[in-house]
Amino acid sequence: MSTEPDSSSARAPRLFDQLRDALRRRHYSYRTEQTYAHWVRRFIYFHKKRHPGEMGEAEVGAFLTDLAVKRRVSASTQNQALSAILFLYKHVLERDIGLIRGVVRAKRPERMPVVMTREEVQAVLQRLSGREWLMACLMYGAGLRVMECMRLRLKDIDFGLKQIVVRDGKGQKDRVTPLPEALLPALRQQIEEVKRVRDSDLADGYGEVSMPYALARKYSNAARELAWWYLFPASQRCRDPYSNRILRHHLDESVIQRAVKTAVRSAGLTKPVSCHAFRHSFATHLLMAGQDIRTIQELLGHNDVSTTMIYTHVLGRGARGVASPIDSMLAAPANGARA
Repeated sequence: MSTEPDSSSARAPRLFDQLRDALRRRHYSYRTEQTYAHWVRRFIYFHKKRHPGEMGEAEVGAFLTDLAVKRRVSASTQNQALSAILFLYKHVLERDIGLIRGVVRAKRPERMPVVMTREEVQAVLQRLSGREWLMACLMYGAGLRVMECMRLRLKDIDFGLKQIVVRDGKGQKDRVTPLPEALLPALRQQIEEVKRVRDSDLADGYGEVSMPYALARKYSNAARELAWWYLFPASQRCRDPYSNRILRHHLDESVIQRAVKTAVRSAGLTKPVSCHAFRHSFATHLLMAGQDIRTIQELLGHNDVSTTMIYTHVLGRGARGVASPIDSMLAAPANGARA
């Protein structure tokens, strides 16, 4: 009887260690690290635990087709799986995947963004309070994505220039967006709360926050500096997956997501409003106020202006500015019309 270990069980831990190291060397986020590991694991299990080094274009194509046909995933989910697998082959296995033929691609639905009116935004904000109110105001007032809001650090709030620096946004890009003056008092109050939490952590022998992987090694003392603390720190300390140290992370996005969902329900809105609707409303309301599309593109961090152009759908009246013929018919009742 052979004493050789099973190849899949022996290789898998080393493979995922290499994947993790490759992602961290390139400064990918911990969330992306978990997502890529998830898709690589699903790819391996789909092919009966075969090692990726033994597979190629055909197996990748079969997996992607299964996601679209049987699992009925969205186009963005299928693309995410493809990105993870391509990263594995290029940066871990050091192989280039050639043309993947015959893949059934998931259809990308052409959906319009959910946009609130100013009155609807106000109705939702009125039903929020404290830090949740401030987070929603920042998403609407500065066009932030929910995770961009969660990851804001004190050094990113520039009171002098009245701007917010969004670090490492989607596509690993930085950008600058306006700091609403109406939020300055609430922001200063939140910063005082951050100082209180930091002082409490320091008194307990802690006081560090999670840092980008490379910076944590390069500037070992920066994690204790107030400037690097998150604007919305988590309620509890946790163990950092990189350094294994006990520190303070940012607040989980589910906190604001639940609060917004409750506020929307309380406001009686029938639109499927989520946190991202604040960002959509930010862009649309700027367009309605006459702001040029290129400026809005920069504020949102879009690569292509065609992505920003989708917000022009609400300009004018109704669907594409067309007035329904029944409006003029019912505006002035004709002879014999019912009272």
